[in-house]
Amino acid sequence: MATIFTRIVQGEIPCYKIAEDDRFFAFFDINPLAKGHTLVIPKHETDYIFDLDERDLADMMVFAGKVARAIQKVVPCTKIGVTVIGLEVPHAHIHLIPINSIYDMDFSRPKLKLEPEEFARLQQEVIDAL
Repeated sequence: MATIFTRIVQGEIPCYKIAEDDRFFAFFDINPLAKGHTLVIPKHETDYIFDLDERDLADMMVFAGKVARAIQKVVPCTKIGVTVIGLEVPHAHIHLIPINSIYDMDFSRPKLKLEPEEFARLQQEVIDAL
């Protein structure tokens, strides 16, 4: 059975897509820790990020870097934090989170609730910044 992320890539589940190429896909987390919180995934299902071959792992980080720089142009923050947890969805993914302190990446914090219009506006701003 396909993961929720594969179903997003295939268009079965809607998302706020930021970027994609033939191998990777970036979209907003719908339960973000901060405005602009984005997930970057490989299009092919691999559960554990370190099971990706070395080229895919390196290229995924380069792809994530391009997305992170675009987010930082749009969302006021000190840096874009990067984290990989890998427990909640069995599909390798990188979290890109606008941060001003290390505590901004605490996943036990309450998630933001953004309106669809706010997601869509931010989505377009980040896409334009790419």
